[in-house]
Amino acid sequence: MLRVAFAALIFFATLAVIMIRPYRVPEAGAAVGGALLMLLGGYLKPVEALAVLVREWNIYGFLLGLMAISALADQAGIFEALALHAGRWGRGDARALYVALFLIGVFITAFLSNDATALILTPVVYALVTRLRLPIMPFMFACTFIANTASFILPVSNPINVLVLDTFGGDLGTFLRYLLLPSLFSVGFNVALFVWLFRRELRLQYDPHALAIAPSDHMYFRLTLVVLGMIATGYVVASAIRLPVSFVALSGGALLLCVGYRHLDWRRLSRDISWSLFLFISGMFVIMRGVENLGLTAALGNSLLHLSGTDPLPAVLLAAGGTALGANLINNFPMALVIISALRTASTTVESQEALVYASVLGADLGPNLTTVGSLATMLWLLILRRRGLEISTLEYLKLGVTTVPVMVVVGALLIWLQI
Repeated sequence: MLRVAFAALIFFATLAVIMIRPYRVPEAGAAVGGALLMLLGGYLKPVEALAVLVREWNIYGFLLGLMAISALADQAGIFEALALHAGRWGRGDARALYVALFLIGVFITAFLSNDATALILTPVVYALVTRLRLPIMPFMFACTFIANTASFILPVSNPINVLVLDTFGGDLGTFLRYLLLPSLFSVGFNVALFVWLFRRELRLQYDPHALAIAPSDHMYFRLTLVVLGMIATGYVVASAIRLPVSFVALSGGALLLCVGYRHLDWRRLSRDISWSLFLFISGMFVIMRGVENLGLTAALGNSLLHLSGTDPLPAVLLAAGGTALGANLINNFPMALVIISALRTASTTVESQEALVYASVLGADLGPNLTTVGSLATMLWLLILRRRGLEISTLEYLKLGVTTVPVMVVVGALLIWLQI
């Protein structure tokens, strides 16, 4: 019993340090420290820990390729050009511009992940709306909310999706079967609700002719666009035929490097790739295996099934709602690892497990819209705004989250249940 209690202490202490960051301890340092304590406590052997990390090679490759693709596309001016074109498409109407930027965020999130939308689109949109003298905050909230809301359109829209599919299998068809309708509803609901909530701020007009769209190197810009189109196509094909998406991400990043090697700011590229993220997820993988070896996550999964009884609807609602709530307590990546481990070791039928898996994806992806600590994308967004002198209170964000997340999670869960 003492051994189990100590493992639970390591787990929750690690999560607490990650969220609170006492003495500015980096998230990666907390995760690695927790993993070392798991190894020292004998909850798993070093050989087993190494095997766990090797098994996740696809997620490592995908993240590296994804970050490289996003950074290289940014250097080519792709995101700035998209925002400027949105300004032209809006034809001077702030409301039309708002919807256009929402849709651009959906597109970027779908193919380059939610982190790319938060990290790269946010500063671009900030520069655009300040130039046009429009209210800043409605557009900033659009960037972060759509980054999470659209993050389950495709398997590559969120690294968590790739992690889940690597664990449980499943192809593009199965993913879309369960999550296409929930994603379409969530995006439509989010856009419509925000247009209504910010209707007063969006009544303004602006001069679209004040926006000049002129990339510094037209050939480099066009070649980058072509490669991005190839990468997007490759993602869809890879997901359909169950080819590891890391192959597409790494190949796409390498091709973009070849296209733009004469134009690149290499120091900026190195800074744009978050190397510490690999230490963070490695530490969490090891911690979760240690907890799993004790049977704690299996107990959690079976408790979930016991609470829901024989009816799959309560189970789906619990999986989606519980994961969404947990994402705001311990961040969505650790929460995804918890629920993956719980479902992997729980006793259930294949169809029920599929529904619970995709309900958990829904909760892990949508849940972070409730608070500012739910996902890496939201925390990156918050950091970007703070660097520009904008402070977002927890209560202000929570008010928007409460109006969107519960409805999207419940309706999304119901749509998943209908596919069983």
